[in-house]
Amino acid sequence: QVQLVESGGGLVQPGGSLRLSCAASGFTFSWFAMSWYRQAPGKERELVARIGNTRSSRADYSAAVKGRFTISRDNVKNTVYLQMNSLKPEDTAVYYCTNGAGDWGQGTQVTVSS
Repeated sequence: QVQLVESGGGLVQPGGSLRLSCAASGFTFSWFAMSWYRQAPGKERELVARIGNTRSSRADYSAAVKGRFTISRDNVKNTVYLQMNSLKPEDTAVYYCTNGAGDWGQGTQVTVSS
């Protein structure tokens, strides 16, 4: 069955960096665009970044993270990454990955606080 397992979250000070990973299995990873979403307490889940499949590896970002976050993928390791730099307190949320086919990971908590 499809599995998406996020890791790499944690507590970081403002201005710091984290790299999230999402290990995928149970589907042909390279065929699917992959996305990162986040959900802060009391807020709706929002798209953070998306990267296309092997036919179109274009990356898109929300305005809130553009220039600070970078999404990438490794089709050999079946893993999608989110490099997060210059983190702000408002980046605090649970981060989820999805393959766009209704499959989601369990999420990883990112907390930005001094």
